[in-house]
Amino acid sequence: MRVTTREELGGTVEEVYALFTDVAFQEAKCLATTDDANHFSVDVMGGPTGEKVRTERHLKSDGLPDVARSFVGEHLTIIEVQSWSAPAADGSRESAVDMHVKGAPLTLKGTLRLEPAGGATVKVLDLDLKAHVPFIGGKIERAAAEPIEAAIAIESELIREWLAR
Repeated sequence: MRVTTREELGGTVEEVYALFTDVAFQEAKCLATTDDANHFSVDVMGGPTGEKVRTERHLKSDGLPDVARSFVGEHLTIIEVQSWSAPAADGSRESAVDMHVKGAPLTLKGTLRLEPAGGATVKVLDLDLKAHVPFIGGKIERAAAEPIEAAIAIESELIREWLAR
């Protein structure tokens, strides 16, 4: 199942990129998208071409089909890794996104791209959500899509708030 968004943000690519690679912003994102403020972690590591951002957070598994909850229990542990490349000649940035649910056959992989648009940035998220479970994978994907899209909307709102500071 494809999950895609495209939106314009009121900051330059470097300003938006700085937020994505800022520990404080990632902690705020985790707090806003978790139901357990005591169970999340953020790690930002520098590299020769760009940063790697790793977050881990817990969410309740309410809303997932019973068979999916049998894999994960009462809580989901979501691990997200963004691997950012160096800026392109036009100033754009791209990250490989790899998100998975610990102990469950559910993955979300794709790209997050930041494109310059005058003094603003267009954020393009293109992900593939897969539940690797025969016969019921589609049902799990549909159930997981809604909270994932809600988390994406929360992150976008946080970006707007932080850029407005």
